[in-house]
Amino acid sequence: MKHNLSYWREKTKIPQFESLRYDAESEIVIVGGGITGIVTGYMLAQEGKQVTILEADDLYSGTTGYTTAKLTAQHGLIYDEYIQHFNTAIAKTHYEACMDAIAFVKDTAKKHKIDCHLTEQDAYIYTKEKQNIQKLEKEYEAYQKLGITGELTDTIPLAFDVEKALVMKNQYQYHPLQFLNGLLQVFLEKGGKVYTNTPVDTIEEGSEPVVVTKNGLKVTCKKIVSASHWPFYDGMGFYFARLYQDRSYVVAAKPKDSYPGGMYINADTPSRSVRSIDTEEHGTLLLIGGESHRTGEGHPEEMYYKELTDYAAYLGTGTPLYMWSAQDIVTLDNLPYIGYISKGKDNIFVATGYRKWGMTSSIVAGLEISSLISSGISRYKNIYQPSRFQADPDVGSLTKNVMEVAKEFVIGKLEQPYEYVPHLKPGEATKVRTNGLLLGVYKDETGEIHQVDTTCTHMKCEVNWNSAESSWDCPCHGSRFTGTGEVIEGPAKKPLKKLDHGLNS
Repeated sequence: MKHNLSYWREKTKIPQFESLRYDAESEIVIVGGGITGIVTGYMLAQEGKQVTILEADDLYSGTTGYTTAKLTAQHGLIYDEYIQHFNTAIAKTHYEACMDAIAFVKDTAKKHKIDCHLTEQDAYIYTKEKQNIQKLEKEYEAYQKLGITGELTDTIPLAFDVEKALVMKNQYQYHPLQFLNGLLQVFLEKGGKVYTNTPVDTIEEGSEPVVVTKNGLKVTCKKIVSASHWPFYDGMGFYFARLYQDRSYVVAAKPKDSYPGGMYINADTPSRSVRSIDTEEHGTLLLIGGESHRTGEGHPEEMYYKELTDYAAYLGTGTPLYMWSAQDIVTLDNLPYIGYISKGKDNIFVATGYRKWGMTSSIVAGLEISSLISSGISRYKNIYQPSRFQADPDVGSLTKNVMEVAKEFVIGKLEQPYEYVPHLKPGEATKVRTNGLLLGVYKDETGEIHQVDTTCTHMKCEVNWNSAESSWDCPCHGSRFTGTGEVIEGPAKKPLKKLDHGLNS
């Protein structure tokens, strides 16, 4: 089974566009062709704005194309946490924002007759462990305070026993790429422009800021939206210290018995998520997700797929037909960063840090940023403003994040890899140390050996080999590189340094 084969991308005709080939002008430039960028572009084009979307790869090539696509306001056990760490008003605003995102998909799909398999589902969070019952009870109390329609139950429709479950009504699941294709068609009809395979390097600030691509082309505009997965431009927001990245995994398999419906996630460790999709080829499939860990850390990635495959068998499925992983960005206080990139910069916007709930949060970002651009008014009371800093819990989270980075930096530098190149098969890689220097050695599918310096070009941590996705991953800030060292995901912008020490496998 090929890893990172997403059902959404495999079975969707993804629109193709040319790359940017000349300097240009646009009223608004959006960097990122995922759901945040397209929703923002759609909203602004509807208002008659001249909008250009720049995407580094093909459309939907980031987390948007590798989601479980739950369209829900039930983001784990969050509402009691938000009430305790912030206040009831912020928790309620976040819930209302998520429900706005659901309403946006429903209304927009109906308005433009977009067939995106939108179906209403109950969303369950459950526990099989007695020690977690109180957590669900406290979350239910938070639901009651916030006016969320939900109930506690001792059973769920899936065929196993639970200690307790909390259900949220009137939630949805859908096919995200079919929905985005529909939005994109409207965006183009309204005069919007899209350029793919156009990676952006930086911004030249000013009253008319300039987006500079990696090949030196420039797009002059009035407003810029950073809708890339990791903010490609920091703007002195120090996002590398205020964010970290998690990887999680998904397998799709056919159940042997009929599926009772519903979307599920547990409150236990390890994490488990379940939803269904209806396919033409295979009928109903189950999407089973979980096994999250900080990018570049943890066990060999193959193990996580095996754990999910075993769990799929426990649920009564056959052999997985698809397997993929996604990378999610987490903020220090678990609320997204959406708004002006930093204080005093009212023509540059950023959206990031959706944790594992980008299907609603990315739409919230599109609604929020388009409102800020059009009217200067925050739809959601500035609760997502990136310049916020809450002493509780942010100070502890910041310290923990810095310590985690420091730990990985030291461990990486002291690593004792092979002193020789073991026999490598095509697609495999390892680390070796020669003359005191750590080398990454990768054999491509043709048998050619490639050597790279394993020092991440972002902040000099040591990358580790991800055998499941065939990539070099950085445990400090989540940058990812191909076997030959090219950047897959930031914050790194430069490739790993290529070396030649005459090694052979």
